[in-house]
Amino acid sequence: MSTMKTPGVYIVEKNAFPNSVVEAATAVPAFIGYTEFAKDGNKSLLNKPWKISSLAEFMQYFGGAPTPKFSATEAKEGGDDDTEQLGVATLMLNGKKHTVQREGDKYNFYYQMRFFFSNGGGPCYIVSIGEGYTGGLEEEKLKNGIDTLLKEEEPTMVLVPEAVYLSTVDSCANVQVKVLSHCGGEMRNRIAIFDVFDGFKDTRSENVKNFREKIGTEFLDYGASYYPWLNTSIVSDTDISFLNFNDPDAIAALLIAEDKDKKLEEFTKMVSKANVDKFFELINDDDKKDEFNKLELDIKTAHKVLARHSSVYSELMREMLLIINLLPPSTAMAGIYTLVDGTKEVWKAPANIGVANVISPTVSISFKDQEDLNVPMNGKAVNAIRYFVGDGIKVWGARTLDGNSLDWRYINVRRTMIMLEESIKNASKAYVFEPNVANTWVSVKSMISNFLNGIWKRGGLAGAVPEDAYSVHIGLGDTMTPEDILEGIMRITILVAISRPAEFIEITFQQQMQKS
Repeated sequence: MSTMKTPGVYIVEKNAFPNSVVEAATAVPAFIGYTEFAKDGNKSLLNKPWKISSLAEFMQYFGGAPTPKFSATEAKEGGDDDTEQLGVATLMLNGKKHTVQREGDKYNFYYQMRFFFSNGGGPCYIVSIGEGYTGGLEEEKLKNGIDTLLKEEEPTMVLVPEAVYLSTVDSCANVQVKVLSHCGGEMRNRIAIFDVFDGFKDTRSENVKNFREKIGTEFLDYGASYYPWLNTSIVSDTDISFLNFNDPDAIAALLIAEDKDKKLEEFTKMVSKANVDKFFELINDDDKKDEFNKLELDIKTAHKVLARHSSVYSELMREMLLIINLLPPSTAMAGIYTLVDGTKEVWKAPANIGVANVISPTVSISFKDQEDLNVPMNGKAVNAIRYFVGDGIKVWGARTLDGNSLDWRYINVRRTMIMLEESIKNASKAYVFEPNVANTWVSVKSMISNFLNGIWKRGGLAGAVPEDAYSVHIGLGDTMTPEDILEGIMRITILVAISRPAEFIEITFQQQMQKS
């Protein structure tokens, strides 16, 4: 206030209320993977975190789906059954056993983003670490993509869904360990959501054991994992055709062998390498647009007719769809986290929730099977996704990888604490360089107490009265010594009772004596 030197009336305004705490966002995942391209106009987005809010925006900046290629070869007599191998299926064609296999690296990032948005996903960050679906999946590129998030404060989850498609379990584990270190060691304001390598195999395999052994022992409360992989309906039969065959002429030979009466001869001729090569040659040739459109129409017509009237062709399409639609669940879980945060709150456990666009889990998990998944000796819980008769497919677990910790056993407790910490930290920046005196302490305490009182009223903190739910301590002789004040340190201690899920419900029945 200016010095009063002239007679008159002076107005003095005083703030009646302390600053308020703005609640930090809780559901902003960051995804790292390979895309068709990475451009904003002429600007490259490669290895640059870019925020989007819909699948349409993803396609605008990062492109669409790859064109997965498949082979269908006659199985050798007495050969091994490779159905437990990722991207491989066996079936009978024209009375002979054939192996259908997806060729090359499995670029599934686009499909996994569709899985995310179909399960309630919203605003998120995309880090494209490779363009064009060429060159192969590389461990180092995926790990380098994680480092690009160091300067981004907004993401609250980190996922590298293509890590499970790397060639070895060790390469996958190296990426996952780095994600966990980034979340819990470097940033401490986000969690990692993991899939299990080879998670389409049953619990008798080594997949879950390998995951637990190789994930390490550090920062486990900042990670959560899910099992098994899921048979989805993300890709429909209109998204594939004989354009996906690696050797169209070999498929044409199978169709001709089936079509003994030559009723489909006109359409089987379309299934040739010459036509497929011509299609991809003309697809970007603007000067031959009319020729391309006619060829595209012929291909679509042949696909529809063959799918309806050729059992060999329809079986091949079915197996190809099953292979492409086999997806790990982490991206769907990121969508479910977003959905729960938006419709309920971050302190609601993301469990007992249905998973959309899923036909079935790849592994049927029983009550007994889940015991070791949920409560293992080492505490590294793997959350199950299970089918329940009459209820459908549900997420049936809500634990972090630090299941032996009473503090950080549950995902919603870890995520709620991150939200509280980030919200209060950001609001407290307003008091940096303020006088470290009683007036400032009262303002800070009031600000934090008002925020926590609002969280308690909404059910985020446990307690019949506010005093049971939280307490805020600040002041000389309470949280600070005279030396702290001389060194410019303001210490605030906050105690909160975060609500925990009722994971186990016990109902006791007992007979009583007849009374009348």
